[in-house]
Amino acid sequence: MCKVISAKEVVKLIPNGATVAVGAFVGSSIAEEVLEAIETRFIEEKMPRDLTLMHCAGMGDGKDRGGNRLAHEGLLKRVVAGHYNMAPKLGKLIVANKVEAYNFPQGTMAQWFGSVASRQPGIITKVGLNTFVDPRLEGGKLNTVTKEDLVEVIQLDGKEWLRYKPFPVDVAIVRGTSADGKGNISIEHESVKLEILTMALAAKASGGIVIVQVERILANGSLNPKNVVIPGINVDYVVVAENPANHMQSYAEQYNPAYSGEVRVSLSEIAPMALDQRKVIARRAAMELIPQAKVNLGIGIPEGVALVANEEGIGDTMTLTVEAGPVGGVPAGGVSFGASTNAEAIIDQPYQFDFYDGGGLDMTFLGLAETDQHGNINVSKFKDRIAGCGGFINITQNTKKVIFCGTFTAGGLKVKVADGQLTILNEGKMRKFLEQVGQITFSGKYAQEHHQSVQYITERAVFELTEKGLMLTEIAPGVDLEKDVVAHMDFKPLISPNLKRMDARIFKAEVMGLNKNI
Repeated sequence: MCKVISAKEVVKLIPNGATVAVGAFVGSSIAEEVLEAIETRFIEEKMPRDLTLMHCAGMGDGKDRGGNRLAHEGLLKRVVAGHYNMAPKLGKLIVANKVEAYNFPQGTMAQWFGSVASRQPGIITKVGLNTFVDPRLEGGKLNTVTKEDLVEVIQLDGKEWLRYKPFPVDVAIVRGTSADGKGNISIEHESVKLEILTMALAAKASGGIVIVQVERILANGSLNPKNVVIPGINVDYVVVAENPANHMQSYAEQYNPAYSGEVRVSLSEIAPMALDQRKVIARRAAMELIPQAKVNLGIGIPEGVALVANEEGIGDTMTLTVEAGPVGGVPAGGVSFGASTNAEAIIDQPYQFDFYDGGGLDMTFLGLAETDQHGNINVSKFKDRIAGCGGFINITQNTKKVIFCGTFTAGGLKVKVADGQLTILNEGKMRKFLEQVGQITFSGKYAQEHHQSVQYITERAVFELTEKGLMLTEIAPGVDLEKDVVAHMDFKPLISPNLKRMDARIFKAEVMGLNKNI
């Protein structure tokens, strides 16, 4: 039987040098009270030390919580993660070469824990080929102190694959809602399932311990066995959160019953977007939707596609999915990203990525930070900031149609959207269309070899990936081709002989009427 224990006491059981796996998704399902206790103990006692931290998705509030709590020199020796953008303090340690660090595809990491749980020889997949994860490029290493190769290229049946090598999990720290006296764990108030069972099984297979933070203890036999996500035989210690602020459903909300499936809400309550460059991009992207499409939306500007679809009355003609596990409904944004309002199903994150890796998506809308003439995209690493790839590589390498959404320039861009036209009031300081991207998170070459349809949508121009490189196919009404587009690119794009003006409806205040097209 498991032991109910305080966070302060349980962290004393984490040995120096341990590999610690933490379940989380941005601001959801984070065992904040346990992480806070680890930080407090290290500050006071300089223990535990030299940990290897592993987590699949981003973990933090962008400031101090989540993964940021573990960003202390000496506490960590190594970090292996799918995303870092919500933990800037970890990013600073990595940039300063104070900790070894790797970035691997989020979905592959979620599946990787399953391979550890069943003692397989790692994960063998094509995900990551031709990107910075490929050891012939960077091997997922994020700084110069990181030396060990954790991924290798292998040949099977005459084809190239990546093998992500196995590892032990000494401690798994995950979260649920309720525990009974035997340690059975349910998640009725959580917005996502994640890979908490897989992490727990990986720790048990490695001879490690499993720590689960919950909000309450219930009587034995009170949990419906179908609602038990982690059986008690796989749980060693249960920590009941004493501080409600350390057991919020997400960093944005204490509890939203529409995220957990307890209630359904009217989507008419969702406010439409303001008519600015973000809505222009989301509107143009939404025009690519097809009936009954199975769709993934990334964080940021791509979230606007769901809002536009809802406003246009076509939200129910597609099924939106989020890599954290929700299927259907409307994905949440900000630090609640990962949750969905009115989801039809919420599955484990590894299974969601099985669906993605298996080519189940019809299309995906993802962010555009940097691109080049070959159609490569970088969203993962910049000069002074570690963002991480998240699920970007899994999704973009296996989806039939990939649509990148972002502003044409960054850093101070201001536009006016009115009367069917776009006016550039102030140009952004930073170019996004570069001669060479800083890191290859998406490979244009790989996409061409696998016959994917790829578009790049901005507020003033639309591009398509062709065999010869990036081709400009549309420009916004009111925009000058040379002055407002080509002049702000590090390379001259191919120009379509059928160059068109973007639909004027995109730049007007009223609803576009997309429900008549789908």
